[in-house]
Parts: sequence; structure tokens; C-alpha cells
Amino acid sequence: MNPIFPAMNKLRSIKQNDRPDALPDFRNLGITLRILLISNGLALLLAFMQASKWSDVAQRMMQIAALFTPILLSSLLLLWAAQPWLNRISYRRGVLSVTALVLSLTLLIRHIGNWMFEPMAGNDYFFDAARSGLFSVLVCAILLLYFWLRSQVLSRALHDARLQVLRARIRPHFLFNTINTVLSMLRTQPGQAETALENMADLFRMAMTDTQDLVPIHNEIGLSKQYVALEQLRMGDRLNVIWQLQDVPDDALIPPLLLQPLLENAMYHGIEPLPQGGSINIVLRRSGDELHIRVENPCARQKTGETTGSYERVKLAQQKLHPGNKMALHNIRERLELLFDVEARYQVETGKDFYRVEIVLPYVKEPRS
Repeated sequence: MNPIFPAMNKLRSIKQNDRPDALPDFRNLGITLRILLISNGLALLLAFMQASKWSDVAQRMMQIAALFTPILLSSLLLLWAAQPWLNRISYRRGVLSVTALVLSLTLLIRHIGNWMFEPMAGNDYFFDAARSGLFSVLVCAILLLYFWLRSQVLSRALHDARLQVLRARIRPHFLFNTINTVLSMLRTQPGQAETALENMADLFRMAMTDTQDLVPIHNEIGLSKQYVALEQLRMGDRLNVIWQLQDVPDDALIPPLLLQPLLENAMYHGIEPLPQGGSINIVLRRSGDELHIRVENPCARQKTGETTGSYERVKLAQQKLHPGNKMALHNIRERLELLFDVEARYQVETGKDFYRVEIVLPYVKEPRS
């Protein structure tokens, strides 16, 4: 049996915590963008409520931004630095810690601003400090409530996506084809037939276990190579798979069953319909803080012109695919969005005689034990 699979039980979730009440990941770009948009929206609402006429809104907003912007940016910076510590504490303690940090920064920056710019303003210092602190706590509470509600929705969607992946991965014709291939080899090649059964058992064990958010990349590569070995027993010389692993770090984590469905689509909808077969090119490489995955295969020539799509427009390319492709690609796209938000990119490109999928993920390292 392949030794990589016992390690599956030690996999960890990094980008999105499985707990529906977990704090947001303040190091995630999508989370940061949402915080900035919602916070500035609330500041604009406050400026509108304080203004007596339309022409006063811009002035009020500038006054609020003079205090609000340094508080917001410094809070995001400190939360980014404190993220590892926040991951280790309970949700309730995390909420209290985040709120206390924001309130402390608000009072500190308010005090500095009052000392530098308003020594002669004659305003009630304690009233202004209390009002600023209350507004910051209110904004913090609204943001945490928003991310808590969002985590409830996403955790349910992620669970549904996992179930869809498990149902989609075990295709009856793959099972029947593999069993028939093994039966034909039992008498003439018993050793090779035993290896094929072991590979098939590993594949089904992986698909039937409760999937984790992220797994080591070498596990996914090993699983995919076992799948390729099974398909090569059936297709023979018609199937050629070229692996290009360029500086792929062993500690990188990727979503499970990400590469194998792409290979499965490349074989069933690209190589198998071609009488002469063809080659599937698989490229995995690291570029800075990103991991690039590209799977390209030949396909039967189409009359339609070249169609390209991005992460948002991938459905345009899916419309030309066999229905079997849609479920796998939709599951992959949905999981990337749930796990990495805007930090992951997904692109499909199809031409007259080729089909290419390219995925870009953030480079997430496996925690050291």
C-alpha cells in the first residue's frame, strides 16, 4: 500500500476554520477588503446623520475620516500581527480581545489627536472620547456579527460542497472499467493486478473519508499518480501524462481532490474520445507566495472559436463542456471561493483542439508539529 495515506488523518485546516463561530482570518485579503468597505460605509452613514444639509456630508466625512482612518489601519495591522494568537484562543475571548484592542487604539489615537489639533477647541474631552469609543465598539460589533453570520452560511455551503465532491468523484463507469481491467490481468499478470487493486482501494478510501479543507500537496500528487496508473492499464499507450513539478515545496497545502478531478475530466473528455489518444500536461510550480497548477489536454476539434474565461466568467467556458465536466469544475471553483476568497484565481481556456485549466492559490505552509 502507498505510505502517503496514513498521513491523511493529520491534515489541518488553515484558511477557513471549521468552527462556524471562528474569528475571521485578518490576514486574508478578502476579509480585509470587506472590513474596509463596511467600515467606511458606516462612517459615511454617520456623516450623513450628523449633517444638516447635503453640502455638509462631505465636510463631516472628512472630519470623521481624520480620526477613523488611522484607527482602522492600525487596527488591521495589529490584528494581522495577532492572528496566530487569535487562532489559539476561544471565540468569546477572541471577540473580547479584538474589541478591547480596537477600543484602546481609538482612545489612544483620540487622545493624541486632541493633544495635537484641538488644545484650544474647548470641546468636552471626555464626551468626545466616549463618543469615539462607542462608535468604534459599535463598528467592531457590526463587523464581527457580519463575519459570524457569513461563517454560518459558508460552513453549511462548504459542507454541501464536500458532499457533492464525494458523490461526484466515484463514477460507476470508472469502477466497472477498473474491475474489468483487473479481472483480465488476474491470470497473466497477478502482481500488476494486485497493485491496481491497492491503488483503487486507496482512491476510494480517500474519496469516502471526511475531507479536510487542506492537505499536503505531495498527498494530492500521489493520489493523482495512482489514478493515472489505473487509467493507463485501460488506455495503454494512448495515454501519456507529463508531470512538470517546478520548485513545488513539500510543506505546501492545497484543497483535497483538486488535481484528480481535473485529470479525470482531461481523460474522459479529452484523451478517450481521440482514436490516437494524447498527452496530458500537468504543471505545478511555486511563484513567490503563490502556487500555480495547470492541466492541459488535447480534445476533439470544435467548430467554435477560442473562448477564454476568468474566475468570474468561467461559466461561459463551461457551457461548451460535457455535462460531466460542469459538476467537477463547479465544485472546485466553489471550494476555492470558500477557502481562499479573492486570493485564489481560476481560469479556463479552450480552443479548437485543446483545453486548459489554470488555478492560482496562495502558498499555505503546513504547520510544524
